[in-house]
Amino acid sequence: MKLSELNTGDKAYIIKVQGHGGFRKRIVEMGFIKGQCVEVLQCAPLQDPVKYKVMGYEVSLRRQEADKIEVSFDKQDAEYVTEPQNVSTIAHYAVHSARHTINVALVGNPNCGKTSLFNFASGAHERVGNYSGVTVDAKEGYADFEGYHLKLVDLPGTYSLSAYSPEELYVRKQLVEDTPDVIINVIDSSNIERNLYLTTQLMDMHLRVVCALNMFDETERRGDRLDIETLSGLMGIPMVPTSFKSGRGLPELLREVIHIFESQEGHDNYYRHIHINHGHEIENGIANMQKYLKGNDLLRLRYSTRWLALKLLEKDAKAEEVIAALPERDEILSARDTAIRRVKEETGTDSETAIMDAKYGFIRGALQEAGYKVGNKENTYHVTHRLDALITNRWLGFPIFFALLFLMFEVTFTMGQYPMDWIDAGFAFLGDFIGENMSDGPLKDMLVDGVIAGVGAVIVFLPQILILYTFISIMEDSGYMARAAFIMDKLMHGMGLHGKSFIPLIMGFGCNVPAVMATRTVESRRSRLITMLVLPMMSCSARLPIYIMITGAFFAVRYQSLVMISLYLVGIALSVVVSRILSTWVIRGEDTPFVMELPPYRFPTAKAIFRHTWEKGKQYLKKMGGVILVASIIVWALGYFGPMGVAPSLESSFIGLLGKMVEPLFLAQGFDWRMDVSLIAGVGAKEIVASTIGVLYGDAGFNFSSLTAYAFLLFVLIYFPCIATIVAIKNESASWRWAAFAALYTTVLAWIVSALVYQIGSLF
Repeated sequence: MKLSELNTGDKAYIIKVQGHGGFRKRIVEMGFIKGQCVEVLQCAPLQDPVKYKVMGYEVSLRRQEADKIEVSFDKQDAEYVTEPQNVSTIAHYAVHSARHTINVALVGNPNCGKTSLFNFASGAHERVGNYSGVTVDAKEGYADFEGYHLKLVDLPGTYSLSAYSPEELYVRKQLVEDTPDVIINVIDSSNIERNLYLTTQLMDMHLRVVCALNMFDETERRGDRLDIETLSGLMGIPMVPTSFKSGRGLPELLREVIHIFESQEGHDNYYRHIHINHGHEIENGIANMQKYLKGNDLLRLRYSTRWLALKLLEKDAKAEEVIAALPERDEILSARDTAIRRVKEETGTDSETAIMDAKYGFIRGALQEAGYKVGNKENTYHVTHRLDALITNRWLGFPIFFALLFLMFEVTFTMGQYPMDWIDAGFAFLGDFIGENMSDGPLKDMLVDGVIAGVGAVIVFLPQILILYTFISIMEDSGYMARAAFIMDKLMHGMGLHGKSFIPLIMGFGCNVPAVMATRTVESRRSRLITMLVLPMMSCSARLPIYIMITGAFFAVRYQSLVMISLYLVGIALSVVVSRILSTWVIRGEDTPFVMELPPYRFPTAKAIFRHTWEKGKQYLKKMGGVILVASIIVWALGYFGPMGVAPSLESSFIGLLGKMVEPLFLAQGFDWRMDVSLIAGVGAKEIVASTIGVLYGDAGFNFSSLTAYAFLLFVLIYFPCIATIVAIKNESASWRWAAFAALYTTVLAWIVSALVYQIGSLF
């Protein structure tokens, strides 16, 4: 509850004071501290400001200021915990066992281990990928520790808080609008100088920060030297060595979070706010702008005025939007422009570069004072360099990539066939058992021919799905995906795309929906939009049951992997052609440079691989019990009933009549009406194509040629993305126009390609 929500005469106890820098310090100095009782005495005639009584004083606050103070009617909620509880484990989701809530945001560079911390502390099963941009949205989890309930928010990985990429803007927005109580800044301690740049920007924002020096075990093996206590004092931020592979340092880190949350600014050995000196002219410019910025009460409640001034000096577009409506806008911009001009005259460089240089100068000085030395006991990049010499080799890079794809599908077929046969036999036994022991009627037919035939036709492919996701998990978590983007950049650029577009495209082999969301990592809107529109060409795992069903029925075992590979290659080739057309004639604009971190190879743990694979398996099973089950029953009902009641045959049923109606549209592909109906059903979710085929063909078996089968597979590969993908494209592009365009062009292209293959193949 906010203090501003209390009525006259109400009494409550202060839980915490939010806000930034000078405002928060002033409020605390006036007696608004945790645990104090505050009473609402009187409102002004216009209901604002409001007079309060706290610590025996009467104090006036505006409602907008009172809105930054959290209170509770329960005194226990505001009590200070003096005796820590002995908690041997960090439990998650035990909301009712803790009385004190701390909102904690996790911020850090990509690949720093931030999401590993989130998973370790909260027990949440979020994806951890060893390449930039896996975390594309904020994830929430909870941890209870020593009497405190910590709400953890895992923000996207970002290198800075500029306005360069969607992640940076998103993180900035979250930190400003949902100001966390404490920030855990996760730092890759093996690359500490670069990682601390983001830390200096958090310092500018005047936020309460604790640094986790993660992967500290790697720096110890390398023999690095660093006086952590000295660095903490110089930065004004407590720092804790951690390793989230083992959980090392997590209890100490959470204790520092609690300590920072409870402490008052300036009353700690090393938690004191540090101002980085950016040089005479920049500091003068900041001071001149702050004269006007501090005069706006609403502005100083939301922002650190020093940080806002620095952003204006960097000509940050979002910062300029913030001050656009201020009456002092012209004076602020005039002070900014004067400072920029003087910086250029004095240093010969622009103000943004001068600010960056000053920050890195501060970082280098602090590390030098802290005795930082890089050791040479072990070259932690030695293995990485040797592997890269092979994997990213000019001549071997592409063959290795395609060999890995072939291996993935070969193992998927070979290993997956045995459990697939077991599941198939189990569903066949279940169908026979119900058929023999249940009386005839619509219910029996629905269970046998609808539920078991439909769901069984799809769930039988669960082993292959699990094997496929195991391979993808290993490639992501090991760092190979980043190398794939590296070797594919030139091809991507030739397509009119950014090298980073390759990561969402590869993710599309798993599921198109998160892949569309992952396009946020691509800075260029042009490349981002084109990537979204060609993503449906990537064969998602939902198409895999259809591929396996048709390929297994019509092609010899020795050719099945080649047929599967050909489908993926056709999708990739079409994405190249379509993206080139879109970038040349439809979506024009400038691309951004290819800058992407290549993290060291790290072999993923068995636990991480199992967790990722199992999560995907659970999602697949949930879909079986939801949309696939409902769709199978609907398809069965449409095939069981007709205009005159129970249909004597499939052809006279509702689904048969619908199939006959659309059959002329697909004569060029050689499809029969059953295939046409399954394609229509697949608009909702691609797995429904397999379940519909299972219902419609039943025990009769397939009655079309291998050529028709391959044309059908091509149509499934290309046509209309599922509804969820269309909605994702609409959300990410902020336009139904592009979503409709994706649905229309893919369907037309599918018709053309499948018709050409069938007609040309029929000539031989």
